[in-house]
Amino acid sequence: MAFASTPPYDGTLAKYYALPEDFCYKLPDHVSLEEGALVEPTAVAVHIVRQAAVKPGNNVVVFGAGPVGLLCAGVSAAFGAERVVVVDIQEKRLAFARDWVKGAKTSTFLPGKDATAEENAARLIAENALGDGADVVIDASGAAPSVATGIEVLRTGGTYVQGGMGRPEIPFPILKVCVKEVTVKGSFRYGSGDYKLAVELVAGGKLDVKGLVTGKVGFGEAEKAFETVRGGEGIKTLIEGVKD
Repeated sequence: MAFASTPPYDGTLAKYYALPEDFCYKLPDHVSLEEGALVEPTAVAVHIVRQAAVKPGNNVVVFGAGPVGLLCAGVSAAFGAERVVVVDIQEKRLAFARDWVKGAKTSTFLPGKDATAEENAARLIAENALGDGADVVIDASGAAPSVATGIEVLRTGGTYVQGGMGRPEIPFPILKVCVKEVTVKGSFRYGSGDYKLAVELVAGGKLDVKGLVTGKVGFGEAEKAFETVRGGEGIKTLIEGVKD
């Protein structure tokens, strides 16, 4: 499979980028190009949430409050989740999540740095009134402590989806997976129908993707956008197109 920005294939930092017509989705007239630029990460989140089979009334815990994690929280709410808990180690990102996620009871959790996965999970469940645990856990961080805590947070028979990519191999609480009889799934990019649904969610006002944009840089200053991400600043920095 050829995928832009995945070696050996170049990315899309160019004035024009040619694609087969049947790979393209037309944006509705009222959807801006800025919003259109955020359809791709939205489609990633749609695929993750569909993998998790989030249903109305579910309690969902999302680890990682970066763009994809926030979008997973927003898509879960759009799918009818009753409560969404966003977990991150940066308080400023949690504050952003509390304001941005709409359509569900939204709360956040800051893990203890020196606490075990069991301790953090117990406190997360108690502070967010999750009872026997979460119906669905989505990891959008790829961090090993989040994976371990996520399995602990799940109720018996719950569903865990790994969306974040971290180290190739990490310790995994396989005994808890067996004892709880949880469903564990991976998620990679997107599949059939995900882009279409992402466009519909944005066009229908279900997701305020513009609200995720915390900065913009000109095309000639594209490197600044990557430096911003590397420094953990903001949520989403857009690189503007080439201006004639």
